[in-house]
Amino acid sequence: MLYTGLEPGLSRTIPAPGVPLDTSATFDDQAVPATIPLLPGEQTMARRARFALVNACTLSSLGLGLLAIFLAMAGRVEVAAACLVACVVFDGLDGALARKLGVASPFGAQMDSLVDMCSFGLAAPVVVYASLADKAPQSAAAVACALVAGCAAIRLARFNVSPKDGRFFCGVPTTMVAAVLALAVLIGLPLPGMAVLAGVALLAFAMVSSFPYAKLARIVKLPPWLWVLPIVGALVDSKMTFVLVVATYLVSGPILWVRAKRA
Repeated sequence: MLYTGLEPGLSRTIPAPGVPLDTSATFDDQAVPATIPLLPGEQTMARRARFALVNACTLSSLGLGLLAIFLAMAGRVEVAAACLVACVVFDGLDGALARKLGVASPFGAQMDSLVDMCSFGLAAPVVVYASLADKAPQSAAAVACALVAGCAAIRLARFNVSPKDGRFFCGVPTTMVAAVLALAVLIGLPLPGMAVLAGVALLAFAMVSSFPYAKLARIVKLPPWLWVLPIVGALVDSKMTFVLVVATYLVSGPILWVRAKRA
């Protein structure tokens, strides 16, 4: 059985796997490889401008992630954490703009994933590591932050090849983990260094878990009275309320998973 040659410039057929390759096959050196447009559809100046605007948002997230790393290395950890929060904003903005302006593309999706790895998979753990310089052993902090980077890479790769669910995330999104870490650094949680490291490791494993986590669109539809609790808690003790809200969201995944299994 032979497969028909699909690569541009290939002048003969390619044997199926396991069949010896015919070394007499020749290639056409003059053939021009086929190009795939980065922006599918009509190639007008207006659409290209909109496409460039969306990708500028994505690259802004990358630039802010790099800036966060540089600031963390210089000891300006709080400012670095603020840059990470800005990364989260731009990350949400580029996708919304792409859909709104009608310029969503496979190229944009792949670039967004690569930028997420740089900004959230690398910059976020660097900022956390810098913030724990005097609060926890460096070796333990390095391991916990390395877990964040590794699990972020696994999650982003899995997300790229997995079917999408409009209701739930499979595992905690990388963007949400980065936002939690950045806000934790900004507000300065009143927790021991080792407790913070345990939380960092838990967030890392939550990214690659198979537990379902509700998307923001479902969370905002919760009964209004449920929003009163965190608002009142924030007025009393904002730091501990933040910890409780994050812990509640993390626990919601296993609870939803158990309910789905029973159903």
